[in-house]
Amino acid sequence: MRTYNIHEAKTHLSRLIEMAAKGEPFVIAKAGKPLVRVVPIDPEPRKGRIGFMSGEISVPEDFDQMGAEAIEEMFGLRP
Repeated sequence: MRTYNIHEAKTHLSRLIEMAAKGEPFVIAKAGKPLVRVVPIDPEPRKGRIGFMSGEISVPEDFDQMGAEAIEEMFGLRP
């Protein structure tokens, strides 16, 4: 992890923030003594949209058997 003194960090703050945002944390030091560590913030987990299409789609009762005859014919299980 790279260390930058305060003056250098102020001079190049935009570039350093971009680096940290891309996953390259760094340390800011004063007189060679580390003061702070700059790290990217983890993005907040996306809230799922469970049920957003509720009532819009229906699944047939025989869903797990759909196409069974054609599959059996393809594998030679039916004459």
